[in-house]
Amino acid sequence: MTKRTKKVGVTGKYGVRYGASLRKQVKKMEISQHAKYTCTFCGKVTVRRQSTGIWNCRSCKRTMAGGAYTVAYVFTLPRTHDDKITRIQLKMEEPNEEIKTNIFCHSTPAAAAMRSTLRRLREIAEV
Repeated sequence: MTKRTKKVGVTGKYGVRYGASLRKQVKKMEISQHAKYTCTFCGKVTVRRQSTGIWNCRSCKRTMAGGAYTVAYVFTLPRTHDDKITRIQLKMEEPNEEIKTNIFCHSTPAAAAMRSTLRRLREIAEV
């Protein structure tokens, strides 16, 4: 098959209508929404858009939420409790003492939540 469009690509269906700049924006969105993405669960390039914000992996059959036009998710592999404790301890050991005292010494809801999270993670690590 010969190449039919030089510049317009998927927006050739709109012809001369709607203006060049709008067609360029639509082209960017349509290319990203019709592309295949890498599945973070199985690692294969089989994630396709099912509908607005719903993305489906055709290999492992998982359905996930994401952006409307791109898979805007950031999934990481599950971490162990030890990793979380280490990350929190590294945050506590940062050289900026003012931030450390503001987070852990004041009785704000965020500080209380951080202290209780640390306490629970230490209990889990000991068991």
